Amino acid sequence: MNKLFSALTILMLLGLSACDNPSISASTGCGETAATVTSNEDSAAVYSFCIVNTYDHDSNAFTQGLVYYEGVFYEGTGRYGFSNIRKVEIDTGDVLQSRDIADQYFGEGITLWNDQLLQLTWQAQKGFIYDRETFEPQGEFSYPTEGWGITHDGSKLMMSDGSNAIFYLNPDTFEITSGVEVVDKGQQINRLNELEYINGEIWANVWLTNNIVRIDPVSGDVIGWLDLTGLKPTADLNNRDAVLNGIAYDEENDRLFVTGKWWSKLFEIQLVAQN
Repeated sequence: MNKLFSALTILMLLGLSACDNPSISASTGCGETAATVTSNEDSAAVYSFCIVNTYDHDSNAFTQGLVYYEGVFYEGTGRYGFSNIRKVEIDTGDVLQSRDIADQYFGEGITLWNDQLLQLTWQAQKGFIYDRETFEPQGEFSYPTEGWGITHDGSKLMMSDGSNAIFYLNPDTFEITSGVEVVDKGQQINRLNELEYINGEIWANVWLTNNIVRIDPVSGDVIGWLDLTGLKPTADLNNRDAVLNGIAYDEENDRLFVTGKWWSKLFEIQLVAQN
């Protein structure tokens, strides 16, 4: 990433105060997997999960981005020569529509903005704009960092680059306007990957871990952790590269979905609340 720009961005953000963040509803337990929350005054709450529903997922999909919209998933996949965007039926996991990108690009996170689908690439510092319905290309944009995850809060785009920074972009010009440095009690949380904006919070996969971190978008402080240890499908346990990545939220029905790179399953889960 552009270290000078990152440092200037972070300096601009010093002194910003945290805001109150409502959260997704939590469960006291729903069956297949459950544990209690652990927390104390010195650390953010750590939630476990329970499985509500299990769906088939394309095990050839190296999932980089996941979005729920109007009853289907939009998914972005990665790897050179295999990257694409796709529309996926939830109940069956069938790919309803897809579009490949050129072999020289490694696809990364996606988000929906108005009638468009936006897709990042990893190291090319280039993003692609598509018509959401047809997947026809509508343009490109650039950014001075690596591209990992992307989401939005309805007014600005939010992008990760694999560090502990989240950059805020103007959705009309794609210029970086500000951002936050993500910390948990002063400790940097690096390798922030796929992003989802949920009820006033940024949720981020932490690459190569079983964790999702919940972030205050104003201060960058960690609000809580979701530990998904034990969720990885049994059929995928021997694949070390099949790591947790992919968060989607159905706001209307308060449903949370997660999956991973090359996972054969996608899960609807609930957070397990402290007794």
